[in-house]
Amino acid sequence: MQKKRGFTLIELLVVIAIIGILAAIVLVSIRGAPERARDTAVISDVSQLRSIAALVLDENNAYDDLCTNTAGGSYSDELKALTDDITKQGRTLTCYASGDKYCISVDLSTGQYFCADSTGVADKYDTNGCDGANYTCAAD
Repeated sequence: MQKKRGFTLIELLVVIAIIGILAAIVLVSIRGAPERARDTAVISDVSQLRSIAALVLDENNAYDDLCTNTAGGSYSDELKALTDDITKQGRTLTCYASGDKYCISVDLSTGQYFCADSTGVADKYDTNGCDGANYTCAAD
């Protein structure tokens, strides 16, 4: 008499339990992925705004038009697209610009702010990133 080949019920239940545990671990780890993706998108937008700020300075010898994306400058379409994307991601953009200084800040899902200014700073802060009086990122 030949033995039947196959899996026992216990073996199948153990495999199903292991797969269930692994699936639960994966689901927990990807739960915050959409918010992290939005944060990454707005940080990228702020980085692009920094690049445009350098172009605005080259063109106008001042950052004055940086925060007024409807000012009609050469880069107003790009500025509007970036600020619209930040708004679409559900974030709030704070922008101060005058003369040879600017400060751009956006809120993140972690409760922090990503801030970039004309001194070259670009980092996350626990408090609202921009100091509007000095046009710099506020120190924590």
